[in-house]
Amino acid sequence: MTINKQLAFMALPGKKCFTVLLTMALSAGTLLVKAQSYASYVNPLIGASSNEVAAGAYHGLGKTFPGATTPYGMVQVSPNTITGGDNGSGYSYEHTSIEGFAMTQMSGIGWYGDLGNFLVMPTAGKLKTIAGKADGSVDGYRSKYDKKSEKASAGYYSVLLTDNNIKAEMTATQRSGILRFTFQQNAQSRIQIDLARRVGGTSTLQYVKVVDDYTIQGYMKCTPDGGGWGNGDGQADYTVYFYAQFSKPLKDYGVWSADIPADWSRKLDDVASAKYQDKIAGAEIMQGIKEKQGKHLGFYTQFATHHNEQVLLKTGISFVSIAGAKSNLNAEIKDWNFDSIHQKAVASWNKALSKISVEGGSKEQNTVFYTALYHTMIDPRIISDVDGKYPGGDGVAHQTTSFNKRTIFSGWDVFRSQMPLQTIINPSLVNDMVNSLVTLAGEKKKDYLERWELMNAYSGCMIGNPAVSVITDAYAKGIRNFDVSKAYALSVGSVEKFGNGDKGFTGGSLSISYTLEYAYTDWCVGQLAKWLGKTADADKYTKRGQAYRNIFDAEKGWFRPKDDNGNWQAWPDSARTKQWYGTIESNPYQQGWFVPQDVKGMIEVMGGKDKVIADLSNLFEKTPKNMTWNDYYNHANEPVHHVPFLFNRAGAPWLTQEWSRAICSRAYFNAVEGLVGNEDVGQMSAWYVLAASGIHPVCPGDTRQEITSPVFNKVVMRLDPKYAKGTAFTITAANNSAANVYIQSAKLNGKTYNKCYLDYKDIAAGGTLELTMGDKPNKSWGVE
Repeated sequence: MTINKQLAFMALPGKKCFTVLLTMALSAGTLLVKAQSYASYVNPLIGASSNEVAAGAYHGLGKTFPGATTPYGMVQVSPNTITGGDNGSGYSYEHTSIEGFAMTQMSGIGWYGDLGNFLVMPTAGKLKTIAGKADGSVDGYRSKYDKKSEKASAGYYSVLLTDNNIKAEMTATQRSGILRFTFQQNAQSRIQIDLARRVGGTSTLQYVKVVDDYTIQGYMKCTPDGGGWGNGDGQADYTVYFYAQFSKPLKDYGVWSADIPADWSRKLDDVASAKYQDKIAGAEIMQGIKEKQGKHLGFYTQFATHHNEQVLLKTGISFVSIAGAKSNLNAEIKDWNFDSIHQKAVASWNKALSKISVEGGSKEQNTVFYTALYHTMIDPRIISDVDGKYPGGDGVAHQTTSFNKRTIFSGWDVFRSQMPLQTIINPSLVNDMVNSLVTLAGEKKKDYLERWELMNAYSGCMIGNPAVSVITDAYAKGIRNFDVSKAYALSVGSVEKFGNGDKGFTGGSLSISYTLEYAYTDWCVGQLAKWLGKTADADKYTKRGQAYRNIFDAEKGWFRPKDDNGNWQAWPDSARTKQWYGTIESNPYQQGWFVPQDVKGMIEVMGGKDKVIADLSNLFEKTPKNMTWNDYYNHANEPVHHVPFLFNRAGAPWLTQEWSRAICSRAYFNAVEGLVGNEDVGQMSAWYVLAASGIHPVCPGDTRQEITSPVFNKVVMRLDPKYAKGTAFTITAANNSAANVYIQSAKLNGKTYNKCYLDYKDIAAGGTLELTMGDKPNKSWGVE
């Protein structure tokens, strides 16, 4: 019963009773709003676009998904608008029709993407076995939708499919999802499930069985032969098991099966080809079949519906077994109370988002902040079942009780901001991630750590040794509930297998990026070795951490790529701003600032603080106002994410304050196009959360946290008592405004504070950093 209905009912006994009860009801309403305040700011449509034109680059925009999920949940029930292209999330806001609603999605990635499994679509009329084309050139079961009807919030998504006027709603638990469809009167309404569906390709083998009058179970096997992650190059190989129940009995049901020839290739372009699509369109429809295995299967159930009749489908998934999927569903969705599940999802988000509370700021800024925090809480997602079983890297099930097995580690991206953020607000999750990577290496019998992990796959995507950074940063901050000796051995194995070695540089077409990133993670191993008392290793790897000096050309005054023999490569006129010149997804001007382990030494080789401040200022001043993809400060991609905070190290902290606030206001918005680049599994959003709070690291593995200008008047970060001495760390900003972005003075726990940085232990101890803001730089505060 809603509050409004309660009030109407309560008004009957008399005016006095009504007044008392009205006061009670309004109080309850106030409490409800307060309890829901965090989740109510979340707008999952921020970044939900892959529009290349708006992005100014082929990478597209945020590539987030708008559907329902829970914090770090295994399930994401979300609309899918396209199969094909580089649409990693399966959805893009500008598309005008929906293929269906899948149970799994990736967030903010390119490289073709993966997941998008168990695609459910409510339909009516003639059964169609093919999704059809987004441009309408091929008819199928996909439907146009009313864009104005689309609603996305934390834990919920709904939309009106206009082809048959069917309303679709969805919410989720950690390992299960539930969909509610509101049909119109029709003698031939239907729910159909494409079991072959997979973003970036196809599942290669499916199985479905009718268990009883309401239940089906089965699996979808996804291998590199079916494309997916990196169109197969990412080596994603996983099986999604499902256990699904319908609220309406299975009476008129069946399976469709396309006969895919054994010699047909099944990568993305093959699956999207007219020849392949013709095969699917002509799939055999097998009415009443109870069990089937095949290369391209779908399941359907048909029924008559009256006007506004609701039919529900709830599904548990597992990456271990059908029994695991059943247990997950039975544990998490025991009945058909959709609204109750939705409320629990919202409650889970309120609890998770309460890790940071902010005061001040506009509604737009609060929405951007809490949506960013929300996006940092999608991955690394849990992959273990309710009983602790998870799929091992050796292809068999393993049992864990000491940690939650997690997956989707976008290493090259998330070591910079996302994982450092979690060390403050979710240290147990960092432990989980390290344990997951370390045990995975053992299961795969590897002596090194994965760079970019997806469903146990060693994809090798991007460069460097980011897992080494995460381990070093965790250990430095006292987050050590993992096998430290194994983690150290794997870190050594990683930098030895992928590193500059005694040669002191890496040559080739990506010489600058490789050399600089390898030098950083060599330094990380040196730090670990020092802390663990391994003196010889500490000396060896710390010295290797100076390899950045070997590719700095004093004549050119910048980093310059070498060939494999150590000779300088040709230096074009536009060398510093030439994309992909010695670098990956960047240029030398952007990548060259990546010497986080020795900023002092970097400044020295670059010619001193004054020259560095001038050069950094030039980098920012030439950046376009909208901060989309460009040759200068390119916030749309990760290599520059630490750069605004280098002003602190160069003796001009007021410029860190100025530019971090400018990025917060120019690169993040409450709009579909509100992220200037790919979300990259939480990294883009984590940068905002930290910077808007007033802190950000330059060098994970070093506990120094740079202080910058907070967006909000007050930020409270709640700490985990299992890892921190304090309960919360608070940052306040007196006189804060859009104009007053410069720090005038500071106090730490009531005492005058003149440093432009904190140590992690200052945060973990709890306390308060008080900043006083003004509209002009105080060039004496915080200068080293």
